[in-house]
Amino acid sequence: MRILLFGLSVLTLPLFAQDLPATVRIHDDAHGVFDNDLLSPEFHRERREALRARLPAQGVAVFLTNPVRNRSNDVDYEYHQDPNFYYLSGLREPRAMLFVFKEPRMVAGSRVSELLVVQDRDPKREVWNGRSTGPTEAQALFGVEMAMGADRFKHTELPWAKGDVLFDHLPDEPNDDPHSSSDLADLWKHVHESAPNGPNDAPADLRRWMAELREVKRTEELDLMRKAISITCEAQMELMSKLEPEMTEYQTEAIVEYVFKTNGAEYEGFPSIQGGGPHSCVLHYVTNRRTLGANDLLVSDIGAEYHGYTADVTRTLPVDGKFSADQRSIYELVLAAQDAGIREVRAGNAFRAAHEAATAVIAKGLVDLGIIENEGEVKRYFMHGTSHYLGLDVHDAGTYGKLKEGNVITVEPGIYIAKDSPCDPRWWDIGVRIEDDILVTGGDPINLSGSAPRTVAAIEQLMAR
Repeated sequence: MRILLFGLSVLTLPLFAQDLPATVRIHDDAHGVFDNDLLSPEFHRERREALRARLPAQGVAVFLTNPVRNRSNDVDYEYHQDPNFYYLSGLREPRAMLFVFKEPRMVAGSRVSELLVVQDRDPKREVWNGRSTGPTEAQALFGVEMAMGADRFKHTELPWAKGDVLFDHLPDEPNDDPHSSSDLADLWKHVHESAPNGPNDAPADLRRWMAELREVKRTEELDLMRKAISITCEAQMELMSKLEPEMTEYQTEAIVEYVFKTNGAEYEGFPSIQGGGPHSCVLHYVTNRRTLGANDLLVSDIGAEYHGYTADVTRTLPVDGKFSADQRSIYELVLAAQDAGIREVRAGNAFRAAHEAATAVIAKGLVDLGIIENEGEVKRYFMHGTSHYLGLDVHDAGTYGKLKEGNVITVEPGIYIAKDSPCDPRWWDIGVRIEDDILVTGGDPINLSGSAPRTVAAIEQLMAR
């Protein structure tokens, strides 16, 4: 038997009425479900079947939720499940495991092809942290063949067969909670000690299989992504209408994240980047404390996360509402590069086709502006890739091979000319990035974030209002 272990995390998406369509959720205060557009148990079950089809004979894939991470003293970070666990189960709670068996196996007297291990309900703990699912409800809510409480699991003989047992490495070794005898570390210990062979470096098969599954978005996933992207575009437009000199970077962050929460996004998909002036040339700037000047550009790189799926949309805005001549020259060069990249987002094209097209435009443009002497110097001012997959992670799982129908990728060229760069000082502190979320179809690419203005004229017109 071959066991592949993957560390993961998840989100709880249950169905409570058997007579409702699979995609419907009802308002259920008792179980903490308040949304009608969550992914269905049928979606997650079908995804487990797709993974099972890839497993070798006598294979078992074992997934762990993300560990709870401590922020400081007795305060933990807000919990966020690992996307793979969510993708396969729908569970949002920590300290759980999922087993997917290639062939049905006997577990605690029942023949099953999958097992979800969750924490047992504890009324005393629920007073502090709210209601948990527990094994009885988990089986019905998530549509798994068997759900088992952690305490019972620790005393259950696991159905290992003869042969090699291979584990993928854990992303983080789970910390042992001294106040719990059934936390993630205890569950992992039971698996570790019961396996015929100790864990070793497993092949990357499981990661590749999950990347193959996740990179092609199903219709239900695209619905949630469109929602996340729509919220993010609305936030960008609200920022355009409110931005003015003497505003701080953190005030611009407050504007966009207010729109996120107002429209139902649970989280930001990543820390909001609001880099003004010199900070527009810092790729992943997140301090967001500087006061913005009238002549600054603001790079706003943001993404709302909705039911696990995140957007990633960047706009570069003139703080006073009007691009200067030099700012406009750089901006329109980046926009032309982005348009060239988007045209290459077609099924069958190489993943890097968009980057190569955008880079060629920027290299020639920088030479024409006299900023570089030859096109080989382009990486000095455009030093990152143009695209990444988008979905449950902002840099989502994918194979990075040829583009497939159903992929969603970003196209985000940029030019960043920091102070003291070896060019005319007139260009210093001009940083521009334009990023959109593009769906690969059977024909022309679809810009899912195209509702947020991205031309100079459209941005200035909205800001003038």
